[in-house]
Amino acid sequence: MKQGEPKTIYLQDYTAPAYRVDAVSLVFELGEDATRVTSVANYRRASGVAADAPLELFGENLELLEIRLNGLPLTATDYSVSDTGMSIPNVSALCTLEIVTRIYPQKNTSLEGLYQTSGNFCTQCEAQGFRKITYYPDRPDVMTVFTTQILADKQKYPVLLSNGNLTGSGDLADGRHWARWEDPFQKPAYLFALVAGNLQHVEDHYTTLSGRDVTLRIYTEAHNIDKCDHAMQSLKRAMHWDEQRFGLEYDLDIYMIVAVDDFNMGAMENKGLNVFNSKLVFASPATATDMDYVSIEAVIGHEYFHNWTGNRVTCRDWFQLSLKEGLTVFRDQEFTSDLHSRSVKRIEDVRMLRTHQFAEDASPMAHPIRPSSYMEINNFYTVTVYEKGAEVVRMYQTLLGRDGFRKGMDLYFQRHDGHAVSTENFLAAMADANAADLSQFQRWYDQAGTPDVAVRMAYDAAAQTCTLHFTQTCPATPEAAVKSPFLIPIEVGLLNSHGQDMLGTQVLRLTEAEQTFSFSDVPEQPVPSLLRGFSAPVKLSYPYTAADLVFLMKHDSDAFNRWDAGQRLAMQTILSLLAAHQQQEAFGLEHDFISAYQAILTDATLDHALRAEALTLPSEADIAERARPSDPEAIHTVREFIHATLAKALRLDLETLYADLHAQGQGDYSPDAASIGRRSLKNVCLAYLGRIQDDSIHETCLQQYMTAGNMTDAMAALSVLSRIECPQREVALQHFHDRWQHDALVMDKWFALQATSSLPDTLQQVQGLMQHPLFDLRNPNKVRALVGSFAMRNPLHFHAPDGSGYAFLTDRVLELDAMNPQIASRMVRPLMNWRQYETIRSGLMKAQLERIQTHAGLSGDVYEIVSKSLV
Repeated sequence: MKQGEPKTIYLQDYTAPAYRVDAVSLVFELGEDATRVTSVANYRRASGVAADAPLELFGENLELLEIRLNGLPLTATDYSVSDTGMSIPNVSALCTLEIVTRIYPQKNTSLEGLYQTSGNFCTQCEAQGFRKITYYPDRPDVMTVFTTQILADKQKYPVLLSNGNLTGSGDLADGRHWARWEDPFQKPAYLFALVAGNLQHVEDHYTTLSGRDVTLRIYTEAHNIDKCDHAMQSLKRAMHWDEQRFGLEYDLDIYMIVAVDDFNMGAMENKGLNVFNSKLVFASPATATDMDYVSIEAVIGHEYFHNWTGNRVTCRDWFQLSLKEGLTVFRDQEFTSDLHSRSVKRIEDVRMLRTHQFAEDASPMAHPIRPSSYMEINNFYTVTVYEKGAEVVRMYQTLLGRDGFRKGMDLYFQRHDGHAVSTENFLAAMADANAADLSQFQRWYDQAGTPDVAVRMAYDAAAQTCTLHFTQTCPATPEAAVKSPFLIPIEVGLLNSHGQDMLGTQVLRLTEAEQTFSFSDVPEQPVPSLLRGFSAPVKLSYPYTAADLVFLMKHDSDAFNRWDAGQRLAMQTILSLLAAHQQQEAFGLEHDFISAYQAILTDATLDHALRAEALTLPSEADIAERARPSDPEAIHTVREFIHATLAKALRLDLETLYADLHAQGQGDYSPDAASIGRRSLKNVCLAYLGRIQDDSIHETCLQQYMTAGNMTDAMAALSVLSRIECPQREVALQHFHDRWQHDALVMDKWFALQATSSLPDTLQQVQGLMQHPLFDLRNPNKVRALVGSFAMRNPLHFHAPDGSGYAFLTDRVLELDAMNPQIASRMVRPLMNWRQYETIRSGLMKAQLERIQTHAGLSGDVYEIVSKSLV
């Protein structure tokens, strides 16, 4: 290991903890300059552990004030302390350890452990933040019951919250007050939470399936209290859904959510006291888009569902992170699908997976959903662990059926409630509950990469048999060059010439590198519908003709595959135009291609939301994955050409549909599925029309913006104007700023729009916005809105051929690394796929990675990403 390189942690080195904790009591004395923390923990040596095994505790950035073992003070020779923890030899099999530490939340810019946000105290302990509070065995397989007492100035911090149920409170003579919280359920330290501040709350109640009354509260600052109703109703819907779908009931007397402005993540499922990034709580028609409403509902559900899949049953170690996150993402996806449009939700999830997770699988940071090693666990809160992890869980349901999956879940909770377990335990519960052999399925946990599945078809007219021949391969990834075949469920259908299913949908189990499936009683040569519902996270190829794809777009009974056929057709066209562009040849669109889009646009029988999805071209990031070495400028040019050509050819249809949908949406705002679909289709039409250089269209956009009765329509119009050099753009952007400058979350939308503009001076605009009074590099939401949007959602300018975008991002990463390594490590990721670009760009990206790698004092979080990217 090189000097200064963080230590690599390996799954194979896992050992159970030598000491367990029977109970822990915490006292927090919150101060204006520092906080005093007293921890009293009862330790028990594990069975089979040697009597001379030391008690090993984690601790970082702590001032040790006092330490007592079984009531007796320890001297400096009785223990040893390092930058990462404490070791105490010669402890008895049963012992009580009291430790008093001093910490400085007001100076904590990492937003891990205990810190202040907007003058309020807050904690974030996942994954390893608790060790910044006190010395403790901060690992997920050490579970115990927590009692927490908080003391603070009553006037400044009238609300004192922690996990569990409130068991006592009172006033002190010196102007302080106290509250005691007891959590009766065992939990690891990463689920500990504390909040103290000047907060108000909204309250509601929920009666569980068994008749218990649960108090529901959402805490926030006073000026946002009127934006919490949607979050509260989402919570009640989530509680009801989990009871109906999985038979899971909430287990405490109170469930609390606290919204905070400074937060590294989206939200955190601390037992009974969820801490949320405020952007995923606050919603009103004037300030939140349809996407915000749906996201808030999904994340509220996600964190609530963690009460069982993450809290009651938790991870044995951090390598098992997908055990809780992949499973809970699947659960929140199903929640949204059951409440809204299942097909649209599936399309949205797969689009995100293909754009982001497939790219991660193809990067130097590729890892299985259960990694075999890591330097910094914060770097493995990834789309692979979460979204691919959810796809792996979904495959269980595809293979076993919905009822079989429920049986597996029931057995999982029956066996493991109150325990810290591994992915093998989940697989075993699914297999045992269904008497199924799922041993090969383990490879999805052990092997990285996106499998490539190639299919060819043969039809015998005389015998009326159809044969599908499959091959599966998987590219080399850092953990393995050669992969064993996966168990891949492939949902297929066969369509006749009238577009009718001949055999319904069948689930094929692809288990070999090459495998053939035959179907009898097929009276005519079919068009195969493959990977229906995206039944596995693979890249599937089949030699579809353009006519086949148009046929599937019109007739496939599977809504996902209808959409996917359109995406395939668009991608074929885009790749053909890119080849022509590279050869400096003139190019245009085929009439059949335009007709296919016109058919979707004018088919009033189709669901609005599905039509909007079908009319949306593959993103520039999607195209870059298929067109390697990637030329972002050429990709942008070709995609914009298609948009503009379709807009001009279909202008009359677009304007007619836009006007009709706009007229329909003049009533009060509602975030129901039908209304969201109508707005989505209307605004897709507006986005197409915005590609036409016509001042009347610019006026239409401005008119929609100025008269919009909701943020969805306002942002849609402003988004179109933001990429057009016209007077209406400046008017709308200034109006938005003046109206919303006092709402930090709404202003994040304003920052993000300008960061994603395709106008030539975008980087200069972004650099100028960093000096804006409302921008704060210490706030993760602001960083994601401005810096993240530019680097991750504006490939044209981020990949400027002079390297200016790369240099800008590198400067920001180095600034962030000094204050918040977690956010810095997320921001550096757009540089890690440098090998996929043409020579000049790849060289410039590599040079910036090397610049970061040699920076003095680089954090382990950023070092891991950069070093692996350069190998």
